[in-house]
Amino acid sequence: MTRHIRAVRNFSEIAELIMVETAQPGDALARAFSETIDGFRIGADEDVTDAGMPDAREVELATELVVRTIFDVLRDTRLEPLADRIAWGVVHSLHRVAGQLDGDADKAAIRVRSLIREADGSEVATAELEEAQRACQSLDEARDAVACMRDHAAETYRAETGRPWSGPRGSLVSSKRTASVVAAGDFLAARRQRRVEAHSPQGPVVIFSGGQQWEDHACLTAQLDAIRARVPSMVLATTAQNKGCDAVAASWAARTGTPLVAFTLNRALGQRAGFARNEQLLALNPVEAIVCEGSGLQSHLARMVRAAGVPAHFFRLADQRLGG
Repeated sequence: MTRHIRAVRNFSEIAELIMVETAQPGDALARAFSETIDGFRIGADEDVTDAGMPDAREVELATELVVRTIFDVLRDTRLEPLADRIAWGVVHSLHRVAGQLDGDADKAAIRVRSLIREADGSEVATAELEEAQRACQSLDEARDAVACMRDHAAETYRAETGRPWSGPRGSLVSSKRTASVVAAGDFLAARRQRRVEAHSPQGPVVIFSGGQQWEDHACLTAQLDAIRARVPSMVLATTAQNKGCDAVAASWAARTGTPLVAFTLNRALGQRAGFARNEQLLALNPVEAIVCEGSGLQSHLARMVRAAGVPAHFFRLADQRLGG
């Protein structure tokens, strides 16, 4: 096995290296790289295998190394400005594979459902149903593992750039079953529930919106920290702009592990799109709100928040502590 050699210059770096080498993988990685079924096959043309999953810690280190190496080799060169774009693509490749596996698992689940309806109790039908269920569970297991690699790569990207990784569309969701499912009907119900929970994070909602021109991140993160101290199970809902206030909020959510729901504009609504998004945010029955000065959409949301009696914090551009 090829090992990556790292030079160390002082005692603090030696301590850091020992900590990295001896650390245990995170709970999510450890679960994602555990075997949840006996016999694994994700393709009809592949043989069933009882081979184990890769070592979770080795996967964690390898995934991080791939992303960090891009920044390391391009740093202080004329290609340094491209490092974040290349690293973004690495994370996106894992995201694409996880999505493909998810789609394959959905098709496999449809086949299981069809076989349940057509089951006649015969030995052949029972064997076919068991094989279809094995394929669906195998795809779920593979998808969870790749999604966890994607999440760790995304976290490494955030650590290097200071910005959360986000895909071109859709949600960034990963999960892991903690118990095997025996009955095919129960398996499908559990799978549906898993999808619902992953895409509908539970907890008190805090809504956040602000303009794209904003410099003082400290005042916003301080307010978010204060709310999270009072509401540790909060879910943050933003207006999903990729710069300015919303970008600060997304970065804070990634750093603190706070669930983030990004409300993008429905362009089909034309000029009403922004106002409709504000209405969606208020329909979440938020427990608190942060609104920063921006466009007329933020003014509209501020008026709605006040009218609804939602506890709110308003920030004006003039209030920024620039350079502080």
